[in-house]
Amino acid sequence: MDVLSDVIAVMRTGQPRSARVAWHAPWAQQFASMPGSAGFQVILQGRCWLVQAGSEPVALSTGDVVFRPHGRGHVLVDSPATPATGPACDPDAQPTLHRHDSDTDRPATAPATIILCGGYQFDTARTHPLLPDLPELIHLPAHLGRHPQLHATVQLLGDELSHPRLGTDAIVPALLDTLLLHILRAWLDGQPVRAADTGWAAALNDGPIAAALNAMHRDPARPWTVAALAAEAGLSRTPFARRFTALLGQPPLTYLTWWRMTTAARLLQESDAALNVIATKVGYTSEFAFGNAFKRHHAVAPGRYRRSGGGLVPARTAHE
Repeated sequence: MDVLSDVIAVMRTGQPRSARVAWHAPWAQQFASMPGSAGFQVILQGRCWLVQAGSEPVALSTGDVVFRPHGRGHVLVDSPATPATGPACDPDAQPTLHRHDSDTDRPATAPATIILCGGYQFDTARTHPLLPDLPELIHLPAHLGRHPQLHATVQLLGDELSHPRLGTDAIVPALLDTLLLHILRAWLDGQPVRAADTGWAAALNDGPIAAALNAMHRDPARPWTVAALAAEAGLSRTPFARRFTALLGQPPLTYLTWWRMTTAARLLQESDAALNVIATKVGYTSEFAFGNAFKRHHAVAPGRYRRSGGGLVPARTAHE
């Protein structure tokens, strides 16, 4: 798998949730702060404003996509002057398929703002360093011709929620994962490329470093060396190591170890594979060597980590 696909596979837990909602003016909907989660809204019809404490209101119109990767609370309103008196929208209290009208007594022809909203729960013990690098708010305006795959996914998701049929319960979670990947792709593609930039957006937009990262994610079991990773990047050893460390704040083999231990933790939680099998999958030739490395990283032996469901101690991040 490539880096972005792996990031989502490792971090997300449980089923993502979604809803297609309609509001008639005047309306204001609070979205509560949800640590360890990320949420999105897509304006399917009409206009509204996104209001966050300490920030200027953001105008949203049909086709706009908003992503909040850190689960910060906010309010959607028909006008910045409308007071937010409504109850908080709690994603955990909503079913996967949910439709809501703020005023059922209004005629069906009354103008409405229709929004596709949803959320993803992340495992905070396996947070990839890409996530903290994301801004509080990602706003992708609906410019004609931009992000066609993203808007096609939105259309499919909106159709499934509007007209559920046989198979919808399986289709919706898959479309939500696809939506998340397209949102992150669109944001990464839109980041300016500047020589002085560092961080994950810069690394994934840097061809040689992205090639090395994808190689590690594609085959974590390979006995990688700095020279071998440099070859994947098409650079000589020293310039590659310097460039990788400058962009990501750590040497390539340090990141590789973190990724192997994070992958091992996921396999311990989500599979019943034997320890020696997991050891081989993450690049260790013996269960003993794997156990020692895992304990150094997670402060607990692999077997005990599995029995606890991964809840004994938080895993170290790639920045530590």
